[in-house]
Amino acid sequence: MTTKGFCDIKYITVSAREFIHESNITQGLLTVFIPGSTAAITTIEFEESVVEDFERAMERIAPKDFHYEHNSRWGNGNGFSHV
Repeated sequence: MTTKGFCDIKYITVSAREFIHESNITQGLLTVFIPGSTAAITTIEFEESVVEDFERAMERIAPKDFHYEHNSRWGNGNGFSHV
């Protein structure tokens, strides 16, 4: 699954269910993970207004236009993503 970055939120429940169904697994756990440090998996009510609220909350927590030492060191402008 790919994203556009910058708080691109994906609904993964259907994909996870399809994976389980196609694998014929009847018992056990499904582990979902993201390699890398600028993404996350969380639970949220996947409803348009809640997603918009979440995006605004993330902008308040780690604003894109704030000075981050990461940006000074690496020059890639994505310090907010690491926060």
